[in-house]
Amino acid sequence: MEKTFIMIKPDGVQRNLVGEIIGRFEKKGFTLKGLKLINVDHAFAEKHYEDLSKKPFFNGLVEYIVSGPVVAMIWEGKNVVLTGRKIIGATNPSDSAPGTIRGDFAVEIGRNVIHGSDSVESAQKEIALWFPDGPVNWQSSLHSWIYE
Repeated sequence: MEKTFIMIKPDGVQRNLVGEIIGRFEKKGFTLKGLKLINVDHAFAEKHYEDLSKKPFFNGLVEYIVSGPVVAMIWEGKNVVLTGRKIIGATNPSDSAPGTIRGDFAVEIGRNVIHGSDSVESAQKEIALWFPDGPVNWQSSLHSWIYE
């Protein structure tokens, strides 16, 4: 099964959206394989967003991520990276459809509530960074009711 990295950003945590967001992934049928609430330091944030280090918004993004706790998660399921991105919605909330997390809860791109891996490769890299001990190994008793 495929895995993805999902992070509820400081605005999502501060706005008490953690349960709602987890519920959306659970209701879809994905399995939670890792979860932690963490205050991110500058060096770690810079490492996470190193692929964006040349962008003009990089410093602001780092400051935003270190401004409060985040919830880091590993989710597992069939096509979880692509489907997770659909659940999240477009990066710019004004381009996000109603029913997506960003479409329902975000107004500005700089406060867009959530991060999700954009490819299987980036998911593997992000999971290794955020969860060096790897995912929790377990299978839900609902697995056979979700997957053929």
